[in-house]
Amino acid sequence: MRRFEYTEDDQSGEQTLLSIAEAQKFNKWMYDTIKPFCKGEILELGSGTGNITHFFLKDNKQITASDIRENYRLYLSQTFWKHELDVLNIDMVHNEFDHVYHKQINSFDTVFALNVLEHIEDDFSAINNCKKLLKENGVLIILVPSYELLYNKLDASLRHYRRYNKASLSKLFEDNGLTVKHSQYFNFVGIIAWFLSGKVLKDDHVPSGKMKLFNFLLPLFKIVDKCILKKIGLSTIVVGEKKNNS
Repeated sequence: MRRFEYTEDDQSGEQTLLSIAEAQKFNKWMYDTIKPFCKGEILELGSGTGNITHFFLKDNKQITASDIRENYRLYLSQTFWKHELDVLNIDMVHNEFDHVYHKQINSFDTVFALNVLEHIEDDFSAINNCKKLLKENGVLIILVPSYELLYNKLDASLRHYRRYNKASLSKLFEDNGLTVKHSQYFNFVGIIAWFLSGKVLKDDHVPSGKMKLFNFLLPLFKIVDKCILKKIGLSTIVVGEKKNNS
């Protein structure tokens, strides 16, 4: 089991978020991929700097943002103040989750977390607590990095405990009583970029210049994903439903 000491200083993560923030085409692609599964009142876990949040707001969706880091919560509140965005501090593995978040339990039609679960050592409890936040028949959407073989310096710098595949993430859902409704891979070409950046060049964050190039070439990369029927990709996406009384 990989272990990382939590600190408020998350320079690699913040640099990566800022790089990704500049890649609006990529963020829109991610948003468009999960959008069909989102409904009703939506909660985003790990909103960061709002790279995905603003697309929901632009489409007038009922979304609540959250992040465990105070600096990100402040940034979200200041950036989206015109939308009167609710920004919460939700720790997916809080020791007293039911008590601390009793107002949010059974409150949302959709809960999603993009590139968050891999940062949590106890991923079983995280999924279980996500389920508690859902109303009956609500949906949970999780996107995580794919394939343990791709784990490299970038993962370690970003404090990733693990990488997943469709089978392992789906099992995590099922073990928590969630019915898997959809699973897929996402961003095939990203595998090559991640390998070169983390394994060959030994980058400890996603460089802005490379992300801009990726963003520029994105229309081509989207075609590649369609051609391979989303059978392989840098990210894994699973959508699960909370059934009545589950």
